Amino acid sequence: MKPVKTRATAKRAASGSRVAIVRARWNDDVTRALERGAIERATKGGAALDLFEVAGSFELPAAVALLADSGRYDAIVPIGCLVRGETPHFDVLAHAVARGLLDLSMTYPIAIPFGVLTCDTIEQAMERAGGAAGNAGAAAMDAALEMVALRQALASARSSSRSRARASSRVAR
Repeated sequence: MKPVKTRATAKRAASGSRVAIVRARWNDDVTRALERGAIERATKGGAALDLFEVAGSFELPAAVALLADSGRYDAIVPIGCLVRGETPHFDVLAHAVARGLLDLSMTYPIAIPFGVLTCDTIEQAMERAGGAAGNAGAAAMDAALEMVALRQALASARSSSRSRARASSRVAR
């Protein structure tokens, strides 16, 4: 039997998917632009959206965990922006946020991409929030919807193989 390759694309998952966006208000101009990109990408494909806000990027993992525990969402897209300063605070926060979101993405059967910018300057952040470097919020939403599509494809494949197995066992009787 030849293996079947199914591409998990955002378009395949968006329609009917339930998605939460949780946005950090710190560096508000940047995170609002990232959120706009994520919303545009999700609504274009027909995903249902709920929007939430938290104070800063450090609060994102806790908010994502609360939303994941609700069982309401196929994907949760955290949006934040950390800009390097003159102290090690940036490094501590960037590591904590990245680790927290990674742990959640591996724990829950929900798509949780990394939608947090970690930049040296606010100018770099603005470039990645709809400027010349694109919109990282839109990219995070694409990643989330592709993971939803992958989960849907796997669930469909399991369902199909169970149906074939049941049909085979009936024939064998």
